[in-house]
Amino acid sequence: MELIVARPEGLYCPPGDFYIDPWRPVDRAVITHAHSDHARSGSRHYMAAQGGEAVLRGRLGDIDLQVMAYGEKVTHNGVRISLHPAGHVLGSAQVRVEYEGEVWVASGDYKLGDDPTCVPFEPVPCEVFITESTFGLPIYRWESGDVLASQINAWWAANAAAGRASVLYCYAFGKAQRVLCGLDPGIGPIVVHGAVENVNRGYRAAGVDLPPVLRVDEAQADKAALRRALVLAPPSARGTSWTRRFGDHADGFASGWMQVRGARRRRGVDRGFVLSDHADWPGLQTAIGACGASRVIVTHGQVPVLVRWLNEAGISAQAFETAYGDEEDEGTSASESVDGAAQGDDTRPRAEPAAGSEEAP
Repeated sequence: MELIVARPEGLYCPPGDFYIDPWRPVDRAVITHAHSDHARSGSRHYMAAQGGEAVLRGRLGDIDLQVMAYGEKVTHNGVRISLHPAGHVLGSAQVRVEYEGEVWVASGDYKLGDDPTCVPFEPVPCEVFITESTFGLPIYRWESGDVLASQINAWWAANAAAGRASVLYCYAFGKAQRVLCGLDPGIGPIVVHGAVENVNRGYRAAGVDLPPVLRVDEAQADKAALRRALVLAPPSARGTSWTRRFGDHADGFASGWMQVRGARRRRGVDRGFVLSDHADWPGLQTAIGACGASRVIVTHGQVPVLVRWLNEAGISAQAFETAYGDEEDEGTSASESVDGAAQGDDTRPRAEPAAGSEEAP
């Protein structure tokens, strides 16, 4: 029996009669994490990992939500369900589904890199593994969190010495909190956009230690200090009256797409930092190998490349067509828009690998 199939509403478990990250309203939805392409409003009942409760409720509002600890098991219509750490963002989970002795795991989004803001990825043994492939090309290989933090702090310190604020654009949920954990507050004040601080509250409620930050209205009184500030904002804030408050400033963009030459140029920023909450190419290979699955289903991202690589490696692979987008391309959700409207801009690289990087197969 196929324990999980793709339906027009989302990924569906026929024996259990529930969906995983549905993109249309359904009766029962198991949610892997609170990014807007995986957690959508309108369903009757939700299930999610306990760690992400505050962020999920903040995004979906008044919902009927059942939360579970990692590893906790519940049985629904004879199907045993448990949630396991995905390492993507706070509260992200892989969904383990067991029925009549067979185990499938739906990963949602995940990464294997170091991240002090969420529980690290946990390989879950299974027969069938449903995986993402957002960065499923050999050119995508991430530096450690310590290396990235030193790069950001050095850029910030140089700008502060020159009397220019440093405005760093990054996704408000996940990336912003990772950046915050690596900042050196001794360089200057840390200022955050309201969309970032809204998510920060959920992280603090879950016990994640974030450094003290200021809202822009709190920081404006000290103009000299503001010129030494590191400012975190969603991409939709760029070019708005909000960012113009910082005067002549340096700007940067944090995204996995910054790995590829040309992405920074299309964004038109001074500096690009390679930061992603998704697995890189080696991470995808490691995660798939660690779960021991004999069959893999790829849902979104560089789907044909990963499917081909897996089949050539002797692992049966196929694809599900899904409506999962790529939150790396989102500035903010509609509720977090700036000056009345989010100003989206596609940062996806076209086939233009960075100099010296390994070409895709």
